[in-house]
Amino acid sequence: MENIALIDSFSEFKDDKSIDKPTLMAILEEVLRSALKKKYGEDDNFDIIVNPDKGDLEIWRNRVVVADGEVEDPNQEISLTEARKIEPDFEVGEDVSEEVKLIDLGRRSILSLRQNLISKVHEHDNTNIYKHFKELEGEIYTAEVHHIRHRAIILLDDEGNEIILPKDRQIPSDFFRKGENVRGIIESVELKGNKPAIIMSRTSPLFLEKLFEQEIPEVFDGLINVKKVVRIPGEKAKVAVDSYDDRIDPVGACVGMKGSRIHSIVRELGNENIDVINFTTNNQLLITRALSPAKITSLKIDEENKRAEVMLKPEEVSKAIGRGGHNIRLAGQLTGYEIDVFREGVEEDVELREFADEIDAWVIEEFAKIGLDTAKSILEQDVDDLVKRTDLEEETIRDVMKVLREEFEEENKS
Repeated sequence: MENIALIDSFSEFKDDKSIDKPTLMAILEEVLRSALKKKYGEDDNFDIIVNPDKGDLEIWRNRVVVADGEVEDPNQEISLTEARKIEPDFEVGEDVSEEVKLIDLGRRSILSLRQNLISKVHEHDNTNIYKHFKELEGEIYTAEVHHIRHRAIILLDDEGNEIILPKDRQIPSDFFRKGENVRGIIESVELKGNKPAIIMSRTSPLFLEKLFEQEIPEVFDGLINVKKVVRIPGEKAKVAVDSYDDRIDPVGACVGMKGSRIHSIVRELGNENIDVINFTTNNQLLITRALSPAKITSLKIDEENKRAEVMLKPEEVSKAIGRGGHNIRLAGQLTGYEIDVFREGVEEDVELREFADEIDAWVIEEFAKIGLDTAKSILEQDVDDLVKRTDLEEETIRDVMKVLREEFEEENKS
């Protein structure tokens, strides 16, 4: 390979990867010095001159002239006779610069040189991509669906960078086709070998927080502060917001007139139900707000164990628990308290787990998921409604109710 051909091929990498000229020089010199060191044992007495604009590449070896028969290091020294073949007037002790052609390195070395060039350019490019996306961690990013796999969607951005959206970082209702644009946050960036692995997430609470920043001007401007976000992706979320300006209603500003402001966020998240509440340092008030839309009758907090006992009217219990237990679970995550719900006027009730000898544990667990953990709480329900709200068969529910009724009839007789 001629010098100019090597420079031409390297210039192609430069154009494709947008590598600046100083970096181009540094990479090319590094690869050449590596090849020289491999052939001659050291490279500190070589000068490398590169001009990529003209396609010029020169390598000069510098040696000292010594008397014939006194050469100890052929790389650093040259005999007087050999030196005078280059210039006839050289004398012992003078410095000699002799040009080294790439072809002198041998064909195998030249092929290796090119492979190293390609490797170093790619390595440099991957390092830049890694640094770029590392700075974008936690920020919203948009990319296009390129390939759909079983466990992940592969996205490409405008620069052709590959971004991975794993299945477990997708909202359950997400459905994307090739060519569609997808928004999410850059959750993590790692170097696997020399290649950066860029992971996007749409399930992270931070994605919802960043959507608030993007869609609500007061949040973006810092007038409203998002204190905490908790989510069950695609199902329900709770967002606590605060404002240091008493003139601003943080909840009203986030929701907008008839939900106009939050609507785009809900749509982006697959119709995820978002509750926005006013943050407060008053834990009793925060728990009360977090359990909305349920209305609490009374509340008792155990600060030491981080537990809260909430008393509710029977008709408010299902609201506090929420579908699938989502509301009470998120309220607990938002406030940091384990919340126990109690019904008013049912002190004579019996907890369902006391029927463990007659009712299977998995059936009791199914009722507990929707907040029904006592005998009366189940007997007050409609069978058809329980079929819809649980994974239990109608026959199983009726059998459970029969067991519970017989228990109460026996108690009444006694």
